[in-house]
Amino acid sequence: MNTEKIMGVLFIILGLLLVFYPIVSSAFLSILIGFSLVCFGMSALGMGIVFSESPMFRYSSIMIGIISLIFGIIFMFFLNALPFLFSLQFFIIGFLMMFYGILGIAYLAGAAYKLLSVTGLIVGIVIVALTLFLASQPIIIAVIIGAFLIIDGVCLLVVGSSESLIEKYE
Repeated sequence: MNTEKIMGVLFIILGLLLVFYPIVSSAFLSILIGFSLVCFGMSALGMGIVFSESPMFRYSSIMIGIISLIFGIIFMFFLNALPFLFSLQFFIIGFLMMFYGILGIAYLAGAAYKLLSVTGLIVGIVIVALTLFLASQPIIIAVIIGAFLIIDGVCLLVVGSSESLIEKYE
């Protein structure tokens, strides 16, 4: 059995766990993400303390270590990581779309470009609004991620990787 099939089975299992047990699996993933951030933070702090040849590397490594430790502890004990990370990602995407929409309205010439810019602005506003809703609903986010994992797992099981398809038709 090749790695694509194994990954497909693992994605399906993880997706089913997220769909059927969203609260427990979301909390487990949050603890897992928090634990890995704490380990990374301790490693970055250790590197910042040990490697003192470059002050810029030392201070940035210590700063990244402290930030990772703080977020790791927050994700482990106080905050669910999935809604936070999911919302943060879509906030950034929504604000970027709004920014480019406003830039396009202000600086692009032509009715088609203005229409595309207005559409981008509207979609950005909708994404930010939906993100505000989803941030308060960790169960929905876990189910959405689980559904996408199931779809991805089925695709990996059925099709495999795109590299094997490319090799087949060359």
